[in-house]
Amino acid sequence: MALRLNLILGDQLNAESLIWQDCDASQDLFLMAEVKAESTQTPSSKQRTALFLSAMRHFADNIKADGYKLIYFSIDQGISRFADALERCFQKQDVDELRCVLPGDVAVVKEIEQSCKKHQVRLSWLPDNHFIARRGEFSDWLGERKQPRMEHWYRHLRREHQILMEKDEPLGGQWNFDKDNRKSFAKAGPEAVPEDVIFEPDKLTEQVIADIERYLPDLPGRLDSFNWPVTREQAMQQLDDFIHQRLPLFGDFQDAIWTDEPFLYHARLSASLNLKLLGPMEVIQAAERAYHDGQAPLNAVEGFIRQILGWREYVRGLYWSYRDNWLDYNALDADQDLPWFYWDGDTSMTCMQQSLSQVLESGYGHHIQRLMVTGLFSLLWGVKPQAIHRWYLGMYVDAVAWVEIPNTIGMSQYADGGIVGSKPYIASGAYINRMSNYCSHCQYQPKQAAGEKACPFTTLYWSFIDKHQDRLSRNPRLGMQVRNWYNKGEQEQQQIRERSVWLYRNLDKNNKEQT
Repeated sequence: MALRLNLILGDQLNAESLIWQDCDASQDLFLMAEVKAESTQTPSSKQRTALFLSAMRHFADNIKADGYKLIYFSIDQGISRFADALERCFQKQDVDELRCVLPGDVAVVKEIEQSCKKHQVRLSWLPDNHFIARRGEFSDWLGERKQPRMEHWYRHLRREHQILMEKDEPLGGQWNFDKDNRKSFAKAGPEAVPEDVIFEPDKLTEQVIADIERYLPDLPGRLDSFNWPVTREQAMQQLDDFIHQRLPLFGDFQDAIWTDEPFLYHARLSASLNLKLLGPMEVIQAAERAYHDGQAPLNAVEGFIRQILGWREYVRGLYWSYRDNWLDYNALDADQDLPWFYWDGDTSMTCMQQSLSQVLESGYGHHIQRLMVTGLFSLLWGVKPQAIHRWYLGMYVDAVAWVEIPNTIGMSQYADGGIVGSKPYIASGAYINRMSNYCSHCQYQPKQAAGEKACPFTTLYWSFIDKHQDRLSRNPRLGMQVRNWYNKGEQEQQQIRERSVWLYRNLDKNNKEQT
């Protein structure tokens, strides 16, 4: 009897998926596979790999407990690609149809399509009902605009779903409270940072960790501090912790940074959302209830909801709209290799050492550390877009292609020339000094652009403006900085250029071949 094979990918772990519609236990067969290439083609950190594999194995147990037949290939079975897993199934089973929810990675889509064509198996793509925007809604919206901007999309969805709204008007009389969400900590640092929720590894997770150390020992990062939700129940615990313990202060300090405080008041829900252990609307509604119940201020709730309803839905729409072009973009002609300290955290810059070390340890960095520390340095250094993309995709636990690629190629590196953001997000060391205490623990001086004590960010900031002054002078938000460069004397400009050359020769101490 011919079977219908249902492929479930590692970031499709939602019980509400359309893959479950019209299922017949007698005719439906399910497939999940731990694919080696997903961890090695782009080196995936041990934290990220452990999260995916553990969440998949827990979800697989639920499938079997519900009485469905499941073929599960674990990492020790040597499945290199999705096509390998499909081929084994097609050879052993009489499959006449493969069903799969549309993946969030164009490369995976093409691989599955090629495999089905080769084996003459009918392929049915199912819409992904995890997201808030309706199928085709973003492309319709985009088609009416010359230039996409997240704020307009965000307002559209707010109105459409009546989130933080009073009929047609936003609660509080304004759409966006971003200006209220940029506070830095006083000299004493953050107060009353809540204790982390602890997710003790169970036997399944312990086996995953052992398998990674045995079969994928060369992946970057470490596993002795693994503490991520791997089930829906744990993801709900993480959500509850954020809403009740962190959300009240999240708004004020969402851009602030402090040494040895990697999590502060941040939610750490993006990994659970991207694995689909949580749904975006339930997370939004939990935050909205907190506001109406008087548990959190409007600036915090609006700022958090904007990240999910606005930014998350926006970058997904942009990913698919430009899906065939992202990895070819290089608007700034960046040509440098990724410095080796991105892989080991061994650098004299305190801000980079702190931000990179926590990624190696826990696979995490909040949005300002990503955009305005590790991403900013890569942008100023002129790293090849594909190189920094591979690092972000592999190192962060919440990274999947549809969200990571537009954020990195577009928002962070401006390689798309302005599709995602209206300008390059550039800053000198003064920004990091204003938003953190990193600079007080560093050998470099954020106000200095030349000389031995010059902050590399500040030197490279002015060097970036010098190199790209024609483009930047045409941007109304950055033209002033080009004029400030011209206002520097020729001697100072030359000293900055010389310091920049010195940095390229000496800052990356290891100077090893890129991974």
